[in-house]
Amino acid sequence: MGKTAFLFAGQGAQTVGMGKELAEKFDVADKVFDEASDALGFDVKKLIWESDEQELMITENTQPAIVTMSTAALRIIESKGIKADVVAGLSLGEYTAHIASGSLDFAAGVRLVKKRGKYMQEEVPVGKGAMAAILNLSAEDVLACCRAASDAGIIEPANFNCPGQIVVAGEVDAVNKCCEIAKEKGAKRAVMLPVSAPFHCSMMKGAGEKLAKELENVEIGTMNIPVISNVTADYIKSSDDVKPLFIRQVSSSVLWEKGIDRMLADGVDTFIEIGPGKALSGFMKKINKDVNIFNVENVAGLETVLTHFGA
Repeated sequence: MGKTAFLFAGQGAQTVGMGKELAEKFDVADKVFDEASDALGFDVKKLIWESDEQELMITENTQPAIVTMSTAALRIIESKGIKADVVAGLSLGEYTAHIASGSLDFAAGVRLVKKRGKYMQEEVPVGKGAMAAILNLSAEDVLACCRAASDAGIIEPANFNCPGQIVVAGEVDAVNKCCEIAKEKGAKRAVMLPVSAPFHCSMMKGAGEKLAKELENVEIGTMNIPVISNVTADYIKSSDDVKPLFIRQVSSSVLWEKGIDRMLADGVDTFIEIGPGKALSGFMKKINKDVNIFNVENVAGLETVLTHFGA
């Protein structure tokens, strides 16, 4: 019998109205939205279900919104008796992975990621930083593009998502130059991403330092389910390592593909993406097509998972 992994989405997966269908059908999900409102001191349902894309895209709104919706979907899965052998999340999703593992309390987590979003947004003035996805180039070629563009400013690999999709981040001119060089090297596409800051590069170090201060007031519990770190692409060995990894993660590359490879090597053959969007399922199909891949962002996706597990 193979193992099951729960995967949690990162920033960019948000949509207005996400989770509403699940909350209307399942009290256990509805309760999570109410818990988030109590923790944050404002109506989270109104933010997620009734605002517009612009308001939801503000980073300090996006981060708690995604963690809330993902946790709501997680609670339904848990209530049906489906268990994970390992959990992981892309960037922001790593916080939901710790909530799933039991090492991070949900209310504390949702408050923490609101601050994380605020610090990340404040660290680099809007218009100074950018991110771009480079398609169909090897990791070595993308690193070479970054080196060649570095005379125009800071430029670094931010996300190693899957074969043929690597995201770079840095100063606008350097990101633009990197995209041009990538196209010359044969990249299928090099597209600027609609984000407001250059996440997961050295420009975010100050945000990590502010986050460290916040983390002093957060308790990290025992990981009841093993968690794969974005920074190391390996299992987090001790609860004592969680805070330092959260701090490093803000300005470090996300080693997503390697983390998935680690799980595959350990016999994981079923991956359930929990939360908004299907980006992680898309990456998974490019990493390994021969595994079971499910997505739970709505009732239809949930029913497919329940049928598979006979729950």
